[in-house]
Amino acid sequence: MFYLAVIIQMGITYTVSLKCFSDFRLKDFYRAMVPAQVIAFVSCSSAAALPVSMQRTQEELNISKEVSGFVLPLGATINMDGNALYQGIVALFIAQAYGIEISIPLQIMIILTGTLASIGAAGVPGAAMVVLSTVLLSVGLPVDGIALVAGVDRILDMGRTLTNITGDATAACIVEKTNH
Repeated sequence: MFYLAVIIQMGITYTVSLKCFSDFRLKDFYRAMVPAQVIAFVSCSSAAALPVSMQRTQEELNISKEVSGFVLPLGATINMDGNALYQGIVALFIAQAYGIEISIPLQIMIILTGTLASIGAAGVPGAAMVVLSTVLLSVGLPVDGIALVAGVDRILDMGRTLTNITGDATAACIVEKTNH
């Protein structure tokens, strides 16, 4: 389910945002970002992919140094939408695994807490596990449920980081258009 959410986020949300709010062709955007996406995917680190993201947006997409130098580092710090997706999906998985019924208000609380807790999460591998404990505690789910996903977290972290840096580059494209 998590990777389906990643595909929807990148394939629909970012694509529609680029198409509606920027002048960049989708093919050019995704072709330019592949090297940064590969680094993000294999390293699970937004911070490690940042230099390549900046270089690719400046040289391949012609985004100004001012915009890429501001938007991308800021995004690597606070734009953790892949992490927010992960928080919600994993919290619901843990609730199901423990047979705990989650009401609509609690689901909304998971979304809000996951989103807010993701802002400022470290752009390093495994940081989402720490954030997950906060989300689980906020809605009364057992924190020991983290053990259910700990073994596959690295695989999920790859998708989180890929989503995060693609979102940052999308934001840089949109900001570039609004500045010109």
